[in-house]
Amino acid sequence: MFYAFMAVWPENRLVIFIQMVIFSHIMDKFNYKDGKLYCEDVPVAEIAEKIGTPAYIYSANTIREHYRKIEAAFSELDTTICFSIKSLANLSIMKLLKNLGSGFDVVSGGELARVQAIGGDVKKVVYAGVGKTDREISEALQAGIGWFNIESEMEFENLARLAGEINCTAHAALRINPDVYDPKTHAYTTTGKKETKFGVDIDRAGAFFEKYGKNPNVRLDSIHLHIGSPIYSPQPYIAAINKTLAFVKDMRAKGLEINTLDLGGGFAADYEEGASPLAIDYAAAIVPLLKGQGLKLILEPGRHIACNAGILLMKVLYTKKGGEKNFIIVDAAMTDNIRPALYEARHFIYPSKLEADEFPPNRRFDFQPAKGIKVNVVGGVCESADVLAKDRVLPPVKRGDLLAMFSAGAYCFTMSSQYNTRPRAAEVLVDGEKFRVIRKREDYRDIFATELDAIK
Repeated sequence: MFYAFMAVWPENRLVIFIQMVIFSHIMDKFNYKDGKLYCEDVPVAEIAEKIGTPAYIYSANTIREHYRKIEAAFSELDTTICFSIKSLANLSIMKLLKNLGSGFDVVSGGELARVQAIGGDVKKVVYAGVGKTDREISEALQAGIGWFNIESEMEFENLARLAGEINCTAHAALRINPDVYDPKTHAYTTTGKKETKFGVDIDRAGAFFEKYGKNPNVRLDSIHLHIGSPIYSPQPYIAAINKTLAFVKDMRAKGLEINTLDLGGGFAADYEEGASPLAIDYAAAIVPLLKGQGLKLILEPGRHIACNAGILLMKVLYTKKGGEKNFIIVDAAMTDNIRPALYEARHFIYPSKLEADEFPPNRRFDFQPAKGIKVNVVGGVCESADVLAKDRVLPPVKRGDLLAMFSAGAYCFTMSSQYNTRPRAAEVLVDGEKFRVIRKREDYRDIFATELDAIK
């Protein structure tokens, strides 16, 4: 049966499928070899020696594999993948994804400018966000982007006005809140409930389409769902899609066109080893529901592609004891990854070099190495919230040792800051045996360069 199935598949899809099967349970390409942590074929200590710490290190081949898994998993549908720039916005990463065929999900004029800077296909750009300014809308209209995701009646009317002023037709998707969410999703990243600031609740969506569905300046022919992130089960998608399909049937019966469904993002990633579904698991639940429905599909993955493709490498500055607590003070901080302070998020952290008799860890928060000590890993920012890992059992470390914070490819650098006038870290991309700096480390003058003219 398997070989008969293979024989009828187009060659390029067959290759992707085989790769997906082979690599389906591999999180990333960060592995210990001879006691040293490697990114692909490069020891991370070698990168630290040449460019310093803290540093974000990304695996190009992990990004490629994660993208291809999604592409293969949803290949039975007419699917456009739009990588969510807010998760990882570096131009070199975006160019890598563009070369794979990716479109982009943007939420600001700055993110659209990034797409244009790499020569991305603006027809495969989806523009989300509740607070688009007139300038941002006008620039997106002039660029000719694929879809605006509409969040309110007033926003639609403003888009229609601006499109009319330049005599163009925009395409739009109404963002619907189906009142569906994953209970494992943090309250700050749940977006599918009625009470959130995003979108229009499904009870009002019918009246919205009936009022605006035949506007001459904006073709309202699509629906956008985004129910939060991360979503650790396909079940919320099933519930949201079933509600939406019933809505689509009702609108079509009233003579209104709906030809596209944007499922947004939200696919989870492995902050702990084996904790999240695979792309093929989400697809197994979603694809059967959408086959034969006459709907194009848009996906906006960010975390699922980028999260496990990056680490934040940091150096131990000091160790200390405070009461019964043991502290490891590192040169990274909440300015480099605010997620633990903002969401109480957890990332697996471990030394980049193992002791001679030590086995590589499984990346579970309850992992306890021999000779382990319970510690808090903290940064140097003057805030009590600057804790990168709390009550974690790690091997003994000393000043100068390197620690790797895993699953740091998404929503880490993009949410970093210069608080305490701390320069933002360098970003590095590894591809096989080679690595290159894709964002140089800031220095102090970079931070206050835009202020200097005022003191002359």
